[in-house]
Amino acid sequence: MPHRHHQAEEAGLTSAEVAERTARGETNSVPDATSRSVWEIVRANVLTLFNGIVGGSFVLLFILGQWRDALFGFSALGNALIGIIQEYRAKKSLDRLAILHAVDARVVRDGAPGRVPAAELVPDDVVLLNPGDQVTADLRILDGAVDADESLLTGESEPVPKAAGAELLSGSLIMAGTGRAVVVRVGAGTFAARLAAEAKRFSLVTSEIRAGLDKVLRVITWLLLPTAALVTFAQVQDAGGWDQAYSSGRWIPAVVGVVASLISMIPLGLVLLTSVAFAVGGLRLSRHMVLVQELAAVEVLARVDVLCLDKTGTLSTGTITFDAVHSAGGPPPAGWRAALENFGSRPEASTTAAAIGAAFPCTAPLPAVSAIPFDSARKWSSVTFAQGSAASGTWVLGAPDAVLGGAPRCAGAHERAAALAGTGLRTLALAHVPGSLAPAAGEGTLPATLEPVVLLTFREELRRDAGPTLDYFREQGVTLKIISGDDPRTVGVLARSLGLPGAFDARNLPSDPARLEQAMEENDVFGSVTPARKRDMVQALQRRGHTVAMTGDGVNDVLALKEADLGIAMDTASPATKAVARMVLLDGRFDRLPAVVAEGRRAISNIERVSMVFLSKTVYITAISLGFALVLWPFPFLPRQLSIVDGLTIGLPGFFLALQPGGPRYTPGFLGRSLSFSLPAGQCTALCVFGVGGYARATGLAGTDAAQSATVITLALTASWILATVSRPLTRPKALILAGMYAGLVLMFTVPPATSFLRLEWPPPDLLAVAVAASLAASAAVTALARLQRLHRPEHDPRKNRGRR
Repeated sequence: MPHRHHQAEEAGLTSAEVAERTARGETNSVPDATSRSVWEIVRANVLTLFNGIVGGSFVLLFILGQWRDALFGFSALGNALIGIIQEYRAKKSLDRLAILHAVDARVVRDGAPGRVPAAELVPDDVVLLNPGDQVTADLRILDGAVDADESLLTGESEPVPKAAGAELLSGSLIMAGTGRAVVVRVGAGTFAARLAAEAKRFSLVTSEIRAGLDKVLRVITWLLLPTAALVTFAQVQDAGGWDQAYSSGRWIPAVVGVVASLISMIPLGLVLLTSVAFAVGGLRLSRHMVLVQELAAVEVLARVDVLCLDKTGTLSTGTITFDAVHSAGGPPPAGWRAALENFGSRPEASTTAAAIGAAFPCTAPLPAVSAIPFDSARKWSSVTFAQGSAASGTWVLGAPDAVLGGAPRCAGAHERAAALAGTGLRTLALAHVPGSLAPAAGEGTLPATLEPVVLLTFREELRRDAGPTLDYFREQGVTLKIISGDDPRTVGVLARSLGLPGAFDARNLPSDPARLEQAMEENDVFGSVTPARKRDMVQALQRRGHTVAMTGDGVNDVLALKEADLGIAMDTASPATKAVARMVLLDGRFDRLPAVVAEGRRAISNIERVSMVFLSKTVYITAISLGFALVLWPFPFLPRQLSIVDGLTIGLPGFFLALQPGGPRYTPGFLGRSLSFSLPAGQCTALCVFGVGGYARATGLAGTDAAQSATVITLALTASWILATVSRPLTRPKALILAGMYAGLVLMFTVPPATSFLRLEWPPPDLLAVAVAASLAASAAVTALARLQRLHRPEHDPRKNRGRR
């Protein structure tokens, strides 16, 4: 948009011009919708193939009067509800994302100043800037000079001087100075709005467990229809054919058998238990003042191998602390401490002034004749004391370039200041001149008679818990990366104090993706990183196969937090940062992260253990369904029988096992390890059930309750042994869980109401002996399989993959 004429800018827009722009929709309002509506979330979690099969089967059994066999419906309902609640919470967090606060803007319209809501700003509006204002649209400064705090947007911790012609980004804060600026971009076109729009892109945390289960469910999807067709054909043939089955009413048991096989193939309980384990992990972390905004996030940190850390607010407190006094070339004149006491006691909203005040507390203030406050254009401030006082004359404190650069006698001190600044320390110079400053000093011109007094250095205050926490991650083999928007020299000083190498200037990073990946592997500390560059760096690490966690507290971290496998926000974070983060450290204690790691390990270790049991069940039910169908035998279980056996040998024990204390550091390959046990274990179980069913047919008991009870006994004993095997090493709580499981199995066959409901009876002695022998053979095979798997599983040694120092 072309700039308006200078005289028009002096008077601001007219009411007619504002109305014209408003009518065209050129206002500063931003739509707040995210990419998924509530209906889309419900549809994604309810209208799925598996829910269709489960729901259809549930309704069909009720229509047929077989409600006793419809217990599986409650598990499916639990899965859908947890999924909807989880995604809705993520959507609400994104809806609350706010980079700009709802404030008014001071504008000039029709030649007069006034206030309007920030959403009503239009292009070419003239905005008046004062300390404390938040910039609510992208502006270009017309006149005056201000110090803008852009730390939320760029990560630069120090205020940035802005003079006429400079651009002010929306989301900045005016710390000092005054001026006028013209609006150049509004609404969705502003920097803050573009940042928020990308951050609001809906996504769920990348969970290997969830991805692994999705792969299993996709395979089961392909098997369901052909298995259903084969089982249906076998059920009908056993009933005497289609006509005979219909006329005799035996088609109803045939339908029940088909439903039993299909529903049992779907590991509904595994999805439910996974969500429950994550939810319990979130509750446990809340006791450590850690807010989990997405359930699967408790898993991700257990497998993180690269931890990216923002400097300000994460490793440092964000405050400046006094470092030391350095000689400027000669002995300082008397009174320099009194001058510093005056600078430190001023009511200026400056972290540097506060640091000086803490280092040089003012107990008996010396009266000043005059003082010039700090200004970003001058880059210095001064105080003048009366002649004959303990600190007579004028003292000037400011940036070395501004204070020492113009006086030839200050050349040596200027070189020493440059050397100190080169180490990354914030450096100020104190100079003295007898008498008062000339009037020209008010415009920034200092006299050539200035004498350098001392040099002061400052550093950012390091979090007390930063060092031990980083040492913990190093011991765990996690590579550490510091990614900051601050000057590389400043970042380097802090990094070296934590045992990390000097900083790399991110402005020199290559744009080629392959070379960027290499640079990210070879360097650990980066400075002058823009928000978009942070995101690119995280993506480069991910392309190298790393699982990346990112911590931060500023809006400049939003894109990287969103892209990382796990985003962690500090308590001081902006609302936008907290909205996109998966975890928030509510008390800002960096040392909470080891507890988060331990909880993630507990969750993923126990879920992996439970998944072996559930996937074994999916394998043996699928194999039993196909095996019995291929030889035209009816499916050997009722849905209610499978529901109870699953509940006693998998569901209830699995729930408690999923909450046990955690294990070692997670290594990738969750699905491969689970299937390497589940596939052969499930096949052994199916083979033994098939053998018992064959013996029952050979003895003329096929289709009787006795034959069905024998297969239930075989399945229950084998499935319970699978659970006992994966529960090792046994602890007292695990032993109690297993004891409860076996007690339930005994009650299932001995309590009359249970036997009647489940249609169970004790088989004849010979068939019972075959069932027990088959289950013992399957249990022996499962035990041998587990030992073989443990022998071939490499033990993880974190020392082999230490994070670089």
